[in-house]
Amino acid sequence: MQPHFGQALLLNNRITVNTLSYKTISANRETADKQWVVVDAEGQHLGRLASKVAKIIRGKHKTSYTPHVDCGDNVIVLNAEKVVLSGNKMNDKVYIRHTGYPGGQRELTAKELLERRPERLVEKAVKGMLPKNRLGAKLYTNLHVYVGAEHKHEAQQPEKIDLNSIR
Repeated sequence: MQPHFGQALLLNNRITVNTLSYKTISANRETADKQWVVVDAEGQHLGRLASKVAKIIRGKHKTSYTPHVDCGDNVIVLNAEKVVLSGNKMNDKVYIRHTGYPGGQRELTAKELLERRPERLVEKAVKGMLPKNRLGAKLYTNLHVYVGAEHKHEAQQPEKIDLNSIR
């Protein structure tokens, strides 16, 4: 008599378990179920938005999550200019870059960055929450941030999700 998956079998007074059903399944590039999702950033706090988007990009919301594989979804963030920062962060938060020349350190406050390139504010916040390695660089390409409510990914038939439903 053959046991079903997960059933124990009594053989020579020893209990053996059919271990086929206990194998850990790891996702890979071919088996990853990648989808497209749309997120509306209007009225969302920057840090909370970024952490939830990073979680979706990483794939941590899926049961097939594998840490070393890109198994997350492609995320489209709309209305990046309507993101909110709490407290006095709009004036106090400083983004620093360097031109590469002596004395070339440049600073921008969050308010100035929001006026010049609002999508960069969201991109920098999400990128900071992804791994700092080759996988993180690959995952970052799954983020698409747009100013306004229009995007160019209609052909992918993205699914609109509510960030307040994600923990």
